[in-house]
Amino acid sequence: MYHPTLQQMRLFAAVARHRSITRAAEEVHLTQPSVSMQVKRLEEKIGQKLTEQIGKQLHLTAAGEEVFAACTDILARLEQMQTSLTDLKGGISGPLNVCVVSTAKYFLPHLLGSFTRRFPAVEPRLQITNRETLLKRLSNNEDDLYVTGQVPQEYAVESHRFLENVIVVVAHPANPLAREKSIPLTRLADQDFIRREPGSGTRKAVQRLFDEHGVTISHHMELDDNEAIKQGVISGLGVAFLSLHSLRLELAAGELVTLDVEHFPLRRRWYAVHRTGKHLSNAARAFLDYLLDEGEAEIAHLLHLDGDPLLK
Repeated sequence: MYHPTLQQMRLFAAVARHRSITRAAEEVHLTQPSVSMQVKRLEEKIGQKLTEQIGKQLHLTAAGEEVFAACTDILARLEQMQTSLTDLKGGISGPLNVCVVSTAKYFLPHLLGSFTRRFPAVEPRLQITNRETLLKRLSNNEDDLYVTGQVPQEYAVESHRFLENVIVVVAHPANPLAREKSIPLTRLADQDFIRREPGSGTRKAVQRLFDEHGVTISHHMELDDNEAIKQGVISGLGVAFLSLHSLRLELAAGELVTLDVEHFPLRRRWYAVHRTGKHLSNAARAFLDYLLDEGEAEIAHLLHLDGDPLLK
């Protein structure tokens, strides 16, 4: 019987999760040919095709689904073994796997950096992705903690609020609304909006607000990246709704301004989430406690938001 290597299992599991050689290669920091070669060797040893290309979409064969399930289980057990052995030694050390939605990239690395300076034996691994991929990783229990603006309803989870998420309306400084105060929500119906992709927590929260007040807004452009949205607003392509955490540099440089619109800013929360019943390692438990006890004050200080009136 052929026994695949750990590397082949990890690479195939990444390909199966993403249904993409390209995205799998990005995750594991290898070239696409290297990943393709390892998958091909695995197929040759097993004697069955594990994937098939139909049009532009990569699919798993029935054999591929079986191998993916086995790889996921084996890798999870190995990770759990490492965690348990580390915990038996005592102390706070070992791997810490955190997966966050893209907007959290503006503050979570700061918190991880601060935490690991306090506990240098911890080995952080950070995945930054969209909500859809985060939910897939949560389903497979691939990480210790997940940071999101929406508590997933699809799975049994424990959620912990640790940071306020302030959503504001931003525009180019030359936008006529930038000079106005207490702008009625209905005035935004005349603006072209650049919005996030479907499934985005920010998009859902904002859409809910406009639906409640019977206001329809014009969606000029849809982008799945906050940086691209900010550049679109800076270029005068429209206005946008964004988390205040993502705007520090642009607001300080005068490239963007927040609009004084009624019902804004929207105040939501960031949550640290894990599957119900999951055994958290010493490192994961310590990081969760750090987020809950010190996260909000640490971010306000690091991002120089201590005196920002929008956070009051």
